[in-house]
Amino acid sequence: MQSVAKKTTPGKTKLLRILFIILTLYITSFNVNAQPKTQQIKADTTTKFNKKRLKYVILTESILYSSSIVVLNNMWYKNYPRSSFHFFNDNDEWLQMDKIGHATTGYYVGKIGYELLKYSGVSENKSVWYGGTLGFVYLTSIEILDGFSSQWGASVGDLAANTLGSAAFIGQQLLFNEQKISIKYSFHQSNYAEQRPEILGNNLHENVIKDYNGQTYWLSANIHSFLKKQSKFPCWLNIAFGYGADGMITGKPDTENNFTPPLPKIDRYRQYYLSLDIDLTRIKTNSKILKALLLSVGFIKIPAPAIEYNTKNGIKFHYLYF
Repeated sequence: MQSVAKKTTPGKTKLLRILFIILTLYITSFNVNAQPKTQQIKADTTTKFNKKRLKYVILTESILYSSSIVVLNNMWYKNYPRSSFHFFNDNDEWLQMDKIGHATTGYYVGKIGYELLKYSGVSENKSVWYGGTLGFVYLTSIEILDGFSSQWGASVGDLAANTLGSAAFIGQQLLFNEQKISIKYSFHQSNYAEQRPEILGNNLHENVIKDYNGQTYWLSANIHSFLKKQSKFPCWLNIAFGYGADGMITGKPDTENNFTPPLPKIDRYRQYYLSLDIDLTRIKTNSKILKALLLSVGFIKIPAPAIEYNTKNGIKFHYLYF
């Protein structure tokens, strides 16, 4: 009997495989580009074009891109039967938490691509378009590999989410020359991982990536950026709108009986949050080390009081929500 787990595991594992690459690129790009006078992603016309640096950036990106695709193909996809290219509909799984994860990845890989091109002195417009689409290109390559595997297939929902994430970065950079609204991530341990550790993680560092019940994704809006430039409102204070989900031990609802022995049936529900946040990238400092550190963890939503509304229990207040 084929379990539902075989149909839902690949998407989660795929994100697990690329997340460490994304985070490494994210941290590295900001470490090499951390300048004390640059407090946010904004057009910088003072950086002179550096052909040698650009060649290094392109070479590094090309090696990372091609090697990661080869590694994924040889270590993962070759272990499954091949097929003609086809699509796989997984839009009803995990209450769309995996799709938001794809959008977040597309957003930050685009952010990395932009920063690295700006670091090379490439013009603002070219940096936005060429760098900002890096996430879409990379994630689309993985979807193509999915599409030629008979085990699952390319996901239209994933492609749409990848596009949305890249567009969120590119659109804001073109309109505002900065990111007024950032996508952020937070995590707390749930009670469900121990019921399916092979899917939701065996320990904390696996839970952080694999347990959607503990993940929350945020749209963190910088309040000062929407006010007049002379406003004395704190430039680092954000208001954040979050989305999460709970009660998920399988990808699709009502599939617990497909397993042997049957899994316990749990009511899954959506969660919506309102909270405050801190934009670490806008904190002024003359320390390059501290600057690099703040930028490196800037994708994390800072724990703060939050109001939750969920579709099961209604309104709930958290004194400190992670």
